[in-house]
Amino acid sequence: MYRLILMASVFMFLSACDGPSPTPEEDLAELERVLDSQELKANTQNALGLTSTVDAALTAEVNRRRAAVGLPPRRPFVSSRQSPEPIARHAVSPINTERYARIESNPVQRVTAQPVSTFSIDVDTASYSNVRRWLQAGNLPPTDAVRVEEFINYFDYEYAMPESPATPFLVHTEVGPAPWNSDTYLVQIGVKGYGVEWFDAPPANLVFLIDVSGSMGSPDKLPLVKKSLQLLTRQLRPKDKVAIVVYAGAAGLVLPSTSGARKGTIMTAIGSLEARGSTNGGEGIRLAYQLAADSFVTGGINRVIIATDGDMNVGVVDVRDLEDLVARNRATGISLTTLGFGTGNYNSELMESLADIGNGNAAYIDNLVEAHRALVRNMASTLLTIAEDVKVQVEFSPLVAEYRLIGYENRLLDEADFANDKVDAGEIGAGHSVTALYEVALLGSEGVRLRPRRYGPTYTPEAEGALTELAFVKLRYKHPGSDQSIQMSTPILAKDAKKTLSDTSDDFRFAAAAAAFGQQLRGGTYLGGFDYTDIRNLAAGARGPDLLGDRNALLSLVQIAESLTLPAGSSSFAALSNH
Repeated sequence: MYRLILMASVFMFLSACDGPSPTPEEDLAELERVLDSQELKANTQNALGLTSTVDAALTAEVNRRRAAVGLPPRRPFVSSRQSPEPIARHAVSPINTERYARIESNPVQRVTAQPVSTFSIDVDTASYSNVRRWLQAGNLPPTDAVRVEEFINYFDYEYAMPESPATPFLVHTEVGPAPWNSDTYLVQIGVKGYGVEWFDAPPANLVFLIDVSGSMGSPDKLPLVKKSLQLLTRQLRPKDKVAIVVYAGAAGLVLPSTSGARKGTIMTAIGSLEARGSTNGGEGIRLAYQLAADSFVTGGINRVIIATDGDMNVGVVDVRDLEDLVARNRATGISLTTLGFGTGNYNSELMESLADIGNGNAAYIDNLVEAHRALVRNMASTLLTIAEDVKVQVEFSPLVAEYRLIGYENRLLDEADFANDKVDAGEIGAGHSVTALYEVALLGSEGVRLRPRRYGPTYTPEAEGALTELAFVKLRYKHPGSDQSIQMSTPILAKDAKKTLSDTSDDFRFAAAAAAFGQQLRGGTYLGGFDYTDIRNLAAGARGPDLLGDRNALLSLVQIAESLTLPAGSSSFAALSNH
């Protein structure tokens, strides 16, 4: 159609009325911008199995004008990137450069060989909201984008809350049948942090470190970043202060440390940002830490919040170099929160790594509702740390033949690391709940997967009849700023195991459903025939009050994933329209 050419020509004519006539090169650039938009849309739709074409007349006109200014014909964007075959399950489009850390699911462990399991807690939720973005776009996520513990921990659980900050959290345990295997049990270990309302939290010294490079220009990046940080700004108190640093080709100060009473000034500074240039994230982080140090609040919240797609391509770009930079600064008492944005080049691996090393947390913001959840609803949890270097160690008794930790693959620690206060671990924010699930097979049950060893030690249920414990849970943590850990412990008694799934709590069953969903997206190796329909039914029966709708939203995602997991040649979008 020549309509688009005409529209572009009218635009150029109107622009010329206000200034000098555009050059042929400028005319060509405007037409190519229109064609870029068409080709990007066509490429995306074709990759999703829909039919879309590019205006041939517009392409011909662009090539004619390129020839007129001595340029070669335009290289077709769509034909060089289209996949001739339907996208396979868990495959990523060739134009996608998103990066995820490699994860190998935890194996089944034999208690006689490895009775102790040790890991660092994880309060990140980025994986769940990122996978939601994939599913809502009509795609199954890459396997390594799915971190099962972050699916479980995205949701709130009604664990008992401590009454005093002197004991920052309590440990909750529950044991019941595994929904996907009637011969095994799930052991749920939950930790609930002491809650603090934001208006009671200590003063906050925040630095917004905002990526304004060219890669941040799309609506789901810098425009969403600005709206998200403006939501947070509205919650600031007069005793809080914010500085704003941006980085693109170089880092720069947009706003010096400013009182939270001057919300208009802060929001105007955020609203004025524009995307341009390449990305020098390392220099931005250095400047942000310096500003945070200059305005440090003793006894307060001191935190750098970085908002980016993680696509750093100038300056310090090696992950280990950036990790070293953050690690050198965490000892000063300044934490780092990473907020990931965008599609196509999101660097999950870098965002998670920096947050872990920076004694902070990682979130992925796919829409303004998620921004409100992370930065308003859970503001105290996100910004106020109540315990540092939190580690969990579980020792299983001989009553348990085998166990498998579900998730936490990149949080595993050696047994000796548990008592070593020099080993870094995760942090818990005010009011945070953290949940871990183990699938266990009891001695002599049909749930045992590993074959007996010829020379290994053997036990019989009769020989262990005097034992009353299934496991013993130990937890270590430090008060913020302390070098010494405090240990707490609790046994898990065999007599407390629920006999039927219906006897378990809503929290237990819903955590199991979230864990099953994550495992199914990763291939479902240990789920047997427990499919998406079973997961949806399990979650539906365990929603509880769900006043904010988070649990109900999981049902929709499970339904989308089920629709996308169809035999080759079926239309995912046709299936989605039937639900």
